[in-house]
Amino acid sequence: MTQTLIQQLRSERPLIHNITNAVVMNYTANGLLALGASPIMSNAVEEAGDVARLADGLLLNIGTLNEHQVEAMLEAGKAANEAGVPVVLDPVGVAATSYRAEACRKILSTVNVDVIKGNAGELAFLAGEKVETKGVDSGEASNTEEIVLKVSEVYQTMAVCTGKTDVVGYNGEIFKNDTGHEWLSKVTGSGCLLGAVLTAFLSLPGDRVVNVQTGLYYFGKAAEHAASLPHVSGSGTFVPAFIDALGAEEEVGR
Repeated sequence: MTQTLIQQLRSERPLIHNITNAVVMNYTANGLLALGASPIMSNAVEEAGDVARLADGLLLNIGTLNEHQVEAMLEAGKAANEAGVPVVLDPVGVAATSYRAEACRKILSTVNVDVIKGNAGELAFLAGEKVETKGVDSGEASNTEEIVLKVSEVYQTMAVCTGKTDVVGYNGEIFKNDTGHEWLSKVTGSGCLLGAVLTAFLSLPGDRVVNVQTGLYYFGKAAEHAASLPHVSGSGTFVPAFIDALGAEEEVGR
């Protein structure tokens, strides 16, 4: 199933509209290109709706927010909903400031989001639980399964909690993924790239839960493969090897 979906993705080359943070644009675009998708990095309010209608998937990432970007996200999200384009929300550091929390609230009250992807602290905050934060890095939570199910129920969406074990909650069910490597947590923007990768897999036809699970599995396997290479000795050498692995052939996804 994994290889079939990857081959389909590379055949269809879905156009993924990224309204994302300034820190990760290059990394995200290169990761999507390696995977086989086609990225467009557009933050302009003036074209947000038009680009979203043309796209096969839309990622909204609140990592480096400003007023104009929030407006662009709302316009793109509404257009994507009208066009039937799937939307992924990455609430980066949502608990860090009231501005981020309010922006996220506006997005979730205006746009029908297909997937909310975040770490345990971010999702716990959306579920109404108290979490400790340090900048955009949110604290951990012990009841991850309960949190993803609550987020899924409250926002009527699929909830993906990333961590050592990724946990997906949807329609009262829990799914888990154990692939990955610790060096992903040492590279700025790896979680943001994962959001874009999940958007690409979500754009494919078929069962969306299966597509998201496949995206999580493949992303983690690519990280494992990259970290296993003899010339990779830390996060600096890991990044290019990981990008290569996202575009590699069958052995990575098996």
